[in-house]
Amino acid sequence: MRRLRSCARDWAVKAAPGLIAALALALGAHAEAAGQRDPALRPIVQHAIVRAQCFPDRYDAAVWYTLMEPRLARYVHNAAERLSILKQVYCVTHQQGAAKVPPGLVLAVMQVESDFNRWAVSASGAVGLMQVMPYWPERLGMKGYRLVHVAANIRMGCAILRYYLELTHDDVRLALEEYNGSVGRHFYPDRVLTAWESWSGADNLGFPVHAHAAGRAPR
Repeated sequence: MRRLRSCARDWAVKAAPGLIAALALALGAHAEAAGQRDPALRPIVQHAIVRAQCFPDRYDAAVWYTLMEPRLARYVHNAAERLSILKQVYCVTHQQGAAKVPPGLVLAVMQVESDFNRWAVSASGAVGLMQVMPYWPERLGMKGYRLVHVAANIRMGCAILRYYLELTHDDVRLALEEYNGSVGRHFYPDRVLTAWESWSGADNLGFPVHAHAAGRAPR
């Protein structure tokens, strides 16, 4: 079974774009083709890829993993992959010199977009945990297969989400609509905001008490 699963993953990474997109119905990902195309995003995503600061002390690390790891285990059965996802989410959302992004919101986006399946591919070709559009690696001089890598996908996805939060002055609903390419439609932000509730406590390390119930991100 493991060998079969490994072969399937290798095939998905190497397959032609048209074949990858055909997997969308089985994988159930949600990103829309219209999202993530703002030309101003390119330098922002590039900058995010090369920077990621981590835990300032062991206490924060212990609290973060103790709170979040058991919840993520429901979706990701591989312990090493769980820890990798949690590390990247914390590091990127607490990146020094960048606007804060609520880590609970990032986890909620991953839950809705891919159900934490890093191999997920949408009908429009969006790939991975945060359903990043496949033209990003090409524009950044990277290989397309990087989108199924935990670190690269989360860094790109968070850079895009951070951009839209800043663009909408921390209006989470509008930022999510932009991220998903579904402006004017409330179904997607409603799902993400509901999922955000299940990650309570994720935003408490290094952030003020968040007010996402009002549709705004903390600063």
